[in-house]
Amino acid sequence: MKTKILLGSALAALLAANSPAPDYDIVIRNGRVLDGAGNPWVGADVAVKDGRVVRVGQIAGRGAKEIDATGRYVSPGFIDMMDQSGRVLLKSGAAENKLRMGVTTVIAGEGGTPVPAADIPNYFRQLEQQGIAINFGTYYSATQARVKVMGDGAGSPTAAQLEAMGREVRIAMDNGAFGITSALIYPPSSFQTTSDLVTLAKVAAQCDGFYATHMRDESEGLVQAVEEAIEIGEKGGVKVEIFHLKGAYAPGWGKLMPEALAAINAARARGVDVAADLYPYTAGGTGLEIIAPSWVWADGIEKGIERLRDPKVRERMKKEVAAGSMPGWSNLVHASGGFQNVRLANGFSDKYRPYHGKSLAEIGKALNRDPADVAWDILLEGLPNRSVALYFMMSEQDIETGLKQPWVSIGSDAAASETFGEMDALGLPHPRAYGTFPRIIAEYVKRRPVLSLEEAVRKMTGWPAQRMGLSDRGLIREGMRADIVVFDLGKLDDGASWDKPMAPPTGIETVIVNGVVTLADGKHSGARAGAVLRHACEGASKP
Repeated sequence: MKTKILLGSALAALLAANSPAPDYDIVIRNGRVLDGAGNPWVGADVAVKDGRVVRVGQIAGRGAKEIDATGRYVSPGFIDMMDQSGRVLLKSGAAENKLRMGVTTVIAGEGGTPVPAADIPNYFRQLEQQGIAINFGTYYSATQARVKVMGDGAGSPTAAQLEAMGREVRIAMDNGAFGITSALIYPPSSFQTTSDLVTLAKVAAQCDGFYATHMRDESEGLVQAVEEAIEIGEKGGVKVEIFHLKGAYAPGWGKLMPEALAAINAARARGVDVAADLYPYTAGGTGLEIIAPSWVWADGIEKGIERLRDPKVRERMKKEVAAGSMPGWSNLVHASGGFQNVRLANGFSDKYRPYHGKSLAEIGKALNRDPADVAWDILLEGLPNRSVALYFMMSEQDIETGLKQPWVSIGSDAAASETFGEMDALGLPHPRAYGTFPRIIAEYVKRRPVLSLEEAVRKMTGWPAQRMGLSDRGLIREGMRADIVVFDLGKLDDGASWDKPMAPPTGIETVIVNGVVTLADGKHSGARAGAVLRHACEGASKP
């Protein structure tokens, strides 16, 4: 018996040695190919070699790996335009929750880079050396530059300080950042003026960069905030990306969003390169610190924490929370319609863990405490972590209205998870971390006639690639990077919900990143074929 086994093994080895080498690395056969440009699908095979698509059509040659896509759709990999994975990828490059959604490329940096501008080359090299499973690009935050130069308190920079901030921005741009960001709802970013940001945008413009923004107000002042973003782009000479576009104000549902879209379309008509991304959920997720008026943080974080512990200061704060928004502070409790619509997501403490998923109004009633006190108590108890909540502020009608705009792309506002099946690296159990991209198709193509399949895929592939200047990604065409998703439309669904935010989606079977199968039969292959994407600045020093 042993002799037969040895002879059989020898024969197999001989046949393998004499068989012709495969023509391609991968051939995906018999799929319905969506090119990512919005065209109707075509029945075709797709051949991949050396990390690129080399042929689309009827392919006779053999692939080292053959994938049967009969009855399935083949599309470019999805691009997450508003990612939060800049820090976690240093710990784990797997990004499985992103891959399970079909995401092959992410653009991060709402809060900037996890290192100073001068250290970005080392940061990128570390990501490359450790290996990442997805392609990664990032912005640099204007707030990073401000904090380095003048700390985290309020106040106007001097001319010399503003010039120093500009130097930091230029260093970041030279080192591959896609532009600058602001998060004007949060101190200390909220202390930056329109004029300050125009000055810094002009520096990013020297490298054809972006000004990408979490706007100053997404609630009552949405239209004015959009106009501010447009002004910064117009005067600064940069492209503008509005992060997670929303009408986060219940009394303005159905009114503010159309007005904001009209302002953007008018700006585009006169030549301002402004666009936006959104996520398809009616609740945002952010820290409990936003429930404190901005003046609390005017002297820095440490002083702000001290103020939160002062009962007399709290009495003033409660009155202001009850009164609504004020200049320089967008009141998300007011925007949500009250504490009953603000749900504790993660308090980072054993004391408040039993209340996860409950509204602040419910927790306040259970503890016989004012809901505002509850919010600040949880914030303090959870330190040094950032306790977070879900703020139910948006309407499905406004999401549909935004999605119909041809220049709107998709961004999850979520991070990769260090461990699949657990919360993302922000510690925020929001379904967007596991469901955003499948939901676009499952909800707005299959369950509701909002988008065609071709248009939904374009919004997640060809359009964001074109928007970000990723000229060799986002399309299934010969010569393009082979970032590819194979999905079963009938089975495609977003499993994540408010009650089960880490439930994985279904129907996404194969994900290829730079020509390497990274998700096979719905399971992570362990591959780390992702690339760091550096925005090219002409005349920049090489990283």
